[in-house]
Amino acid sequence: MNTRWLAGLVAVAGLLVAFVSPVSPVSAPGRTRPHILWISCEDMSPRLSCYGDSTGGPGKPLTPNIDRLAREGVRYTNAFCTAGVCAPSRNAIITGMYQTSTGGHNMRTLNNTYPEKTGLPKEYAVVMPPSVKAFPEYLRAQGYYTTNNAKTDYQFEAPPTVWDEVGNSAHWRKRPTDRPFFAVFNSVVTHESQVWYGATGRRKDLPLRVDPARIQVPPYYPDTKTVRQDMARFYSNIREMDDWVGEILQQLEADGLLDKTLIFFWSDHGDGLPFVKREVYDRGIRVPLIVRFPDGRFAGTTRSELISMIDLAPTVLNLAGVRPPAYMQGQAFLDLETGQRPRRTPARPYVFAARDRLDSEYDRVRTVHDGRFQYVRNFFPEKPLYMDLEYRKQQPMMAELLRMRDAGQLNPTQMHWFQPTKPAEELYDIQKDPYELNNLARQSAYAPQLKRLRAALDQWLAQSTDLGAIPEKDLVRTWWNGQNNPPATEAPNIQVTGNQLTISCTTEGASIGYQWAGDDTGWQVYTGPVPVRKGARLRATAMRIGYTQSPVVSQEL
Repeated sequence: MNTRWLAGLVAVAGLLVAFVSPVSPVSAPGRTRPHILWISCEDMSPRLSCYGDSTGGPGKPLTPNIDRLAREGVRYTNAFCTAGVCAPSRNAIITGMYQTSTGGHNMRTLNNTYPEKTGLPKEYAVVMPPSVKAFPEYLRAQGYYTTNNAKTDYQFEAPPTVWDEVGNSAHWRKRPTDRPFFAVFNSVVTHESQVWYGATGRRKDLPLRVDPARIQVPPYYPDTKTVRQDMARFYSNIREMDDWVGEILQQLEADGLLDKTLIFFWSDHGDGLPFVKREVYDRGIRVPLIVRFPDGRFAGTTRSELISMIDLAPTVLNLAGVRPPAYMQGQAFLDLETGQRPRRTPARPYVFAARDRLDSEYDRVRTVHDGRFQYVRNFFPEKPLYMDLEYRKQQPMMAELLRMRDAGQLNPTQMHWFQPTKPAEELYDIQKDPYELNNLARQSAYAPQLKRLRAALDQWLAQSTDLGAIPEKDLVRTWWNGQNNPPATEAPNIQVTGNQLTISCTTEGASIGYQWAGDDTGWQVYTGPVPVRKGARLRATAMRIGYTQSPVVSQEL
C-alpha cells in the first residue's frame, strides 16, 4: 500500500484520539431530561408549505401537519446535509462527524458495493475510529430509552448497545414509564424509488394528490408530461408523508406527551429526482429542519444561521443534558432553556459536503457553502458531471431524459448535466442563480469570494483529514489488517471483586453490553462497576463498530 495513504489513516486516528475527552459523556447535574422525538423522511428538499412551496394550490397547503410543527416551533432556513445521498449522510448524522473523516463516504458499503466493477468485497462495514460511537449509546448510558422505527443505513451495523428497540414495531410506548425516550421514526414514502413503485404496489399508479399542471418545472428538465407526472407523484408522496407525521403527533397527544417532548423534523438530503439526489449542489444538500419545543416555547421562530446535519448529534446530547464527546466535529445549536445556540458555541461561517463513489461509479467532489455563495471543487474534472447509475434509470423521467439526450432533443440548459467534462472549480451565487447554472469561478468580479471559499475548503480538508483520496480497497485492507474478513471483537472478561463486578474488553473502542439471565430488557450499556446479584447469571458481549460482534460470555455469581 502507498505509505502516503496509510499516513492519512494514521493521521485521522491520531486526530480523533487527541479529541477524545478524558471523561465519557455524562449528564449535567440538575438538568431536566426531556423526551426527544426525531421524525425523519428521505430524499426531500424543503418542498413544504411552511418553506413557501405553493404547489398544493390556493388554500390547500401541501403539508399541514409539518406546517403546524413550524408554527409551534423553530424553522431553520439554512440547514445542510454533508452528502446528497442517504448512507454517507446518515453515517455523519449518527456519529456527529463528517463521513469523509470516518471513512463512511462511499455509497454504499453494506448491501452491494458492485464488486464486479469496484473489486471490493460485496459488502463491508466501515470501521469507525475506536473513540467513535453511534451517539444514542450515550443517551442509553444515561438512562434514555432509545428506539428506532426503523431506518439505520449508517454504513455499519449498530452495536447492540445503541438501541433498546430497532424495527418496524419500535415505539416509545414500550419503554418503562419512568425513563425518558429518544425515539426515531423514518418515512420512506418520499424516497426516490417511490416515484416508480411502492411497498404496497406500484405507487406511480395511485391517484395523484397534486395537479401536474401546478408543477414548477426547473429549467434543467424538459417540460414534458412524463416530467410533470413524476414530479406530481413526488409531491403526492410528500403529502402522504405529511399524513404520517400527523398520525405520530396524534399518538403523542393521545399519550399526553406532546408538550413534554422535543420534536425534530428533518430530511436526510435533497429531492430524489434527477440532477438533485447524489449531487452536492444547493438543491442536493439543503434540507428542511424544524424543532418544536415542549409547551410551544419559541413558537413561530425562523432562524437563518448555518446548520450542518452533523450538528444534530451534539445538539440532542446537549438538550438531554449529556456532554457531547470532544471528538465530534458537529456542534450543538440549541440550548434547552434559551432556545438559542449555546453561549460558548460560535456560529458556523460555512457548511461542507462531499460526493464520492456512487454505486459502481467513482468521483470525488467537495463543496463549501456560506448560505449565499457555494464553491465546488471537482477532483476529477476529466469525468462527466453525470454519473451513469443503473438504479435511477428506473425512474420514468430519468429514462426520458436519456432518450431525449440521445435524440438531440434537449436544449443547452437541459444538456448541462450531460457535459463530457466538468470544470475544476465552480462558484455560484445562490441568491441570483438558485439553479446554479452560471459558473462564476472565472469572473474577476467574484475573485474575492472564490479566494475566500477556496481557502475555507482547503482548511477543512486538512483539519478534517479527508480520507477521500485513499483508494477504497486500501481503506478496507487497512481496516481489516490485510485480511479478507473484518476483525472480530474479543470476548469480554467478567471479574468480581467483593460486591462489585467489572467487565472489560481488550479490543480498543469496543462497546460492552450486559444483561441478567431472565431479563428481557435487552443489552444494557456497561459504563462502570455493577453491583453483584448473588445467585444470578450475567451475560456480556462486546462490539467495536465495523468489527464482528464478540461471542456472548456468561458467569454465575
